[in-house]
Amino acid sequence: MNHGTPLSPRPLHHLSDVRHRVMTSRQLRDHGMPGAVVTERCRPGGPWQQLLPGVFLLRTGPATSEERLHAALLYTVPRAQGLPSQPGPGTATAAARQAAAGPYGDAMITGLAALALHRFTSVPPLLSLDRIDVLVPRTRRLRTTGFVRLVRAHALPHPKTVTGIPVAPVARAVADAVAELTDASAVRRVLTEAVRGGHCEAQAVVRELTRARLLGRPHVVDAVDTLLAESRAVAEGRLYDLVREHGLPVPLWNVDLRLPGGPCLGRVDAFWPEHSVALEIDSRTPRQDDEALWSEQYRKREHLERLGITVVHLTPKKLRDAPDQQAAVVRTAVMASADRDPAAYLVVLPH
Repeated sequence: MNHGTPLSPRPLHHLSDVRHRVMTSRQLRDHGMPGAVVTERCRPGGPWQQLLPGVFLLRTGPATSEERLHAALLYTVPRAQGLPSQPGPGTATAAARQAAAGPYGDAMITGLAALALHRFTSVPPLLSLDRIDVLVPRTRRLRTTGFVRLVRAHALPHPKTVTGIPVAPVARAVADAVAELTDASAVRRVLTEAVRGGHCEAQAVVRELTRARLLGRPHVVDAVDTLLAESRAVAEGRLYDLVREHGLPVPLWNVDLRLPGGPCLGRVDAFWPEHSVALEIDSRTPRQDDEALWSEQYRKREHLERLGITVVHLTPKKLRDAPDQQAAVVRTAVMASADRDPAAYLVVLPH
């Protein structure tokens, strides 16, 4: 007699949510279902079906998108994962590790499926996706199979939880999706929605695209140029809203500054001539973050400050996440102008 199998199987009919409609062979064994019984129930005409190696759907009919997501994640769980059935040495430690990792270990949904979970409208609905991308540690010994495509990483990001599913952050999911997209317009739509929809900043997306070495693809580079323009437009819109909603003095927008009869000092996004305060949105990305650009921006700022102009730098992320704090920064700079020496006279030209 096999003493590891219960004398009578634990009933499964009471298990109604998706985590119990989709189960692994290990979970089924824990419910007293030997492999032979599972195989028999998955035969043609049987009540169950095998979705992936070691993963089963305990009903007939097509799997729902939720069931496919759950199955994809369960496929990546190490077969030996699970707590000992009887308390013993190390049980508490194992329990703590499993609780920290969650039911799916380190795995998370990424790519187009993750963007669908993040409610992107520029990607196909979950149920129409042929493949579900799952991000796993590079050391996992698994193969892409069925509707699961494995994406391996040396370092995994911290997942977001969406409807109970661990999902890669938007910027990482975008990069993993773009890696599989060959249509330029599809890439452009995804990148633009990431920024326009407020899901993340352009800098984060470009950083992930750079990490994935995707900026060598012409259609990706073209889409990134569109993304950067979109990012700046969104940030400028937030700056307009910040000035209006916080009752700040209205500046001159997007102007070039120069000394009378002298060279152009550079463009600023906003300028308060009565207060000698200039503002720039710092929207540099890793793609642009080179020494020459740093030097140019530093020289411009240093030159303006020598002329008595206070230069305020705001980032798109701070404009989005902390507008009240950024409004206070601008207000302080404007109010402090009364305590400063008069600045040099500058010629202001529309950009």
